[in-house]
Amino acid sequence: MAQYERACTSILVGKNASLDGSTLIARNDDTFLPNTPQRFLVHPAVKGQKKTLTSYLNGFKAELPADAYRYQAVPNVDLNKEGVYDESGFNEKNVAMSATESTYGNERTLAYDPLVVDGMDEDTMQTMVLPYIDSAVDGVKRLGALIKQYGSPAGNSVLFSDKDDVWYMEIVTGHLWVAQRIPDDAYAVAANQVAIQQVDFNDPANFMWADGIQDFVERHHLNPDKTGWNFRHIFGTDTEKDRHYNTPRVWFAQRYFNPEIQQDPESSELPFICHTDRKIGVEDIEYILGSHYNETPFDPLGHGSDADKYRYRPIGLNRTQNSHVLQIRNDVPEAQAAIMWMAFGYPAFTPYVPFYGNANDTDPSYSETPLKFDFKSAYWMYRATSVLVESHHSKFIEANNAYLKDAREQQRRLIAATDAAAKQLSGAALTDYLTKQNYAMVADMRQRTMDFFGELIIAGLDLSKLTFDIDKNL
Repeated sequence: MAQYERACTSILVGKNASLDGSTLIARNDDTFLPNTPQRFLVHPAVKGQKKTLTSYLNGFKAELPADAYRYQAVPNVDLNKEGVYDESGFNEKNVAMSATESTYGNERTLAYDPLVVDGMDEDTMQTMVLPYIDSAVDGVKRLGALIKQYGSPAGNSVLFSDKDDVWYMEIVTGHLWVAQRIPDDAYAVAANQVAIQQVDFNDPANFMWADGIQDFVERHHLNPDKTGWNFRHIFGTDTEKDRHYNTPRVWFAQRYFNPEIQQDPESSELPFICHTDRKIGVEDIEYILGSHYNETPFDPLGHGSDADKYRYRPIGLNRTQNSHVLQIRNDVPEAQAAIMWMAFGYPAFTPYVPFYGNANDTDPSYSETPLKFDFKSAYWMYRATSVLVESHHSKFIEANNAYLKDAREQQRRLIAATDAAAKQLSGAALTDYLTKQNYAMVADMRQRTMDFFGELIIAGLDLSKLTFDIDKNL
């Protein structure tokens, strides 16, 4: 059965490292196809369900628990070809999950714990975990138990957060994994390569791991270091592909957050846990997820040599199907704290639209994405806008930046007004109100985008090469 790899980039931020005390987890969902249409919906809470989940990727089957929380999902439209991939979102307990960051173990470790062909693959992980957990720690524990029970057919890393904790979990062989809590004052970036470094097995508050992993490493003589227990060194890869496909993305993100630190984009020792003197905002993460080595010789849209421009794989791509930032705020009531910022177009050129997590459905332009182009669909509208901007990048980029700036300003105003009104509500009334506000934000961004699209079309007419200067009287 055909399987299309994911090749994503992830960012995690502790609450004391963020601008407003939020926890933040974010990821680009990248495929190897330019279009893999997705939709955004809300699964209702259920009681007493009797349902078997089946993977379209490898035939994996599992019985789902009887009771499930309401949760958001961003699945593929063509389930028979691509699989479900619920991908990212919040459940009703304000727990966030994003799955997965494709991660690759080395041949030494896979030789002794090979991948399980019919195990639980990435297309089912979100569905099997998010509706059933009450915290980020619960997420790691539940997923770890499922991997122990069913095994994994691929290397995958998963992001979890709640209002206090941010966790990154790396599954690298058929049954073995390690998870690390991101310190409150730190950030981390990962890009398709084992990221976690030194593991402290005497610190269970900040590390979790698969049963028996230490004995496994010792028994098979897998630790290449004379001292320490570096998960990246033991289980990860360090190849030429890594140095051109993976590490440069981490380098660029760390360069943005810590410009004072000089590092090599091809280094295999870029740190996982990082600290910066500045506070990190949602806009910072959006910029990185849409970045393409901006203002460096490596920018494919820049002015470097061809050798430099195509040397490294950028973060934001045309095959980024959705880009999301899952924010859990600590300065508002819990029932309105969770916001998912999501971009359906190229993240370099289209806005991240905010959606409150405490909602019971989504606008049809998001929930009813068709497989073929349709301007009524948010997925296709934002992707069409992206193609237009890139087609005349040097001519359109300043107008695009102004469009994005105005959109971000308006979004913050709408959220502030919504937060103020929401404090007067509770229960079902609050959920209904936040759902309506999600609709209102979608409508506002749609109108702005259609206006901008019209501006691009009109400007593009003047850029046609099918023109000829003639006497104005003719």
